[in-house]
Amino acid sequence: MADPKRIAELASLARDEDWLVSMRALDLLEKLAHERADWVQPFKKLFLGPLADSDKWEIRLQVVRALPLLSWTPRERARVIEILRRDIDHPQKFVRAWALDGLATIAQSDRALAPVVLRAIEQAELSGSKALEVRARRIRKRSCKEKV
Repeated sequence: MADPKRIAELASLARDEDWLVSMRALDLLEKLAHERADWVQPFKKLFLGPLADSDKWEIRLQVVRALPLLSWTPRERARVIEILRRDIDHPQKFVRAWALDGLATIAQSDRALAPVVLRAIEQAELSGSKALEVRARRIRKRSCKEKV
């Protein structure tokens, strides 16, 4: 998607009543945010509203993956942290893993979150889930590098 004007169309698809359409649009927005967060930034509230509370884990996964990629006001940031903290206990392991990753990213600039992140890393490492264990190791390794 080389045209930033088309992002509004994609954002409107994220609000589609068909959850699969919504999920795919969110997936594209999240992937785009890795390369061009400035294009997605005007539509960031999509990730804080009803989609963040979806009963579909596939949608929640896209939300938690996108949250740390965007800039937030202090009030929005509180909602971001609320979502990520809630979803580190989500029943779906991929949502848990990526919520933990996002929370760890935000904790880099908010040391008050460090104890929550450390406890969640320890739980993930002992979870018996390869996906959670691998993500926890990556987060721990990344956190150690950044302290140096």
